[in-house]
Amino acid sequence: MDEPSLEFLFGLIVLLIVLSAYFSGSETAMMALNRYRLKHLANEGHGGAKLAAKLLERPDRLLSVILIGNNLANFSAASLATVIAIKMFGDNGVAIAPIACTIVFLIFAEVAPKTISAAYPEKVALPSSYILKVLLTLLFPLVWSVNVIANGILRLIGIRQEDQIDDHLSHEELRTVVFEGSKIADHPQNMMLGVLDLKNVSVEDIMVPKAEIFGIDIEDDLEDIIAQLRSGQHTRVPVFKGDIDKIIGILHMRNAVKFLSEENISKASILQVIEDPYFIPENTPLQTQLINFQKQKERLALAVDEYGDIQGIVAIEDILEEIVGAYTTDLAATNVDIHPQDDGSFLIDGGTHVRLLNRQLGWTLPQDGPKTMSGLIIEHLETIPDSVVSITLEGYRIEVMLIQDNMVKTAKVCLAPEPF
Repeated sequence: MDEPSLEFLFGLIVLLIVLSAYFSGSETAMMALNRYRLKHLANEGHGGAKLAAKLLERPDRLLSVILIGNNLANFSAASLATVIAIKMFGDNGVAIAPIACTIVFLIFAEVAPKTISAAYPEKVALPSSYILKVLLTLLFPLVWSVNVIANGILRLIGIRQEDQIDDHLSHEELRTVVFEGSKIADHPQNMMLGVLDLKNVSVEDIMVPKAEIFGIDIEDDLEDIIAQLRSGQHTRVPVFKGDIDKIIGILHMRNAVKFLSEENISKASILQVIEDPYFIPENTPLQTQLINFQKQKERLALAVDEYGDIQGIVAIEDILEEIVGAYTTDLAATNVDIHPQDDGSFLIDGGTHVRLLNRQLGWTLPQDGPKTMSGLIIEHLETIPDSVVSITLEGYRIEVMLIQDNMVKTAKVCLAPEPF
């Protein structure tokens, strides 16, 4: 029988290089697939995506069939290259063949196909999944044998195939995915980030503090109560008896309209239409409270501390603003607690929440301590100021303008000048 010609042997090596490149590229492409996009394509009915997802359920079997094919092609090519080198260079060919094979296979069967596959994983992996499925079926006895031996060795060192990698995204990982989503429009992206951030924000971070709650004291004169109701800007108003801590109900203004149009108005008319108050712990996460509002069919809640004392009030709209943003385009200009000045500074009401300032003005005041501007200043000074003072805090110059009732009522804030 005649020996095969060099041309035939070179042709076989080229074929084996192509096969090796296919297996190398398929391995990289299958492992580089975005699992969530793959699930989406599979749910849309894409055949290749369904097959690829099925193969990836057992990565040990997938890798085995790929590596069996890849190594078979590589070793066969190396043997043929040795035969060719001996024919061309004699005994010296034994040393030349490994060097030549390494260079050729490294470039054409490893680096180039894997680089392409990493750049276009779907275009390579999804069509390849059909071929890999057929090969897995044909070579299953060999694949099974290899897996039994390999998994047995892994068990000896404490690694089990059953210990599946968790594909579920953590809260922070999901936030990063949304934040890095370049194809998501700014506003929807901000909304999704707002939803994720609800878990890290509690009711006390956004509630209207107790001192600023607008309510009706049922013990006031009837004329004063009516005047308050007619001039009030709120849809729901707490009704209390003598003290804000003694809330007896919530008055919806649509119910108030019924008796405000009557000639003989009495306090009894008000008490007849008030609704039971809804109390919640002040440290409730906003994510939980939003669900609770839905379950309880409530829109307004009174936040209480561990002793049951009222600390503030929060509405469902306040939580929604954390998700979608404020309902106006220039809150700094319309918010009564924030007054822009001509010199670039701001006059801030002492009861304004630090978190609100950071969100609306893009500041970075510390939020891990006191919740209000007054509390932040007092904590920094470690005393209640009895005169006008100025401090520098986290790069901001804060000047106390007005002190009243043991708290800072007004402060002037601007960026602190950089030192020379």
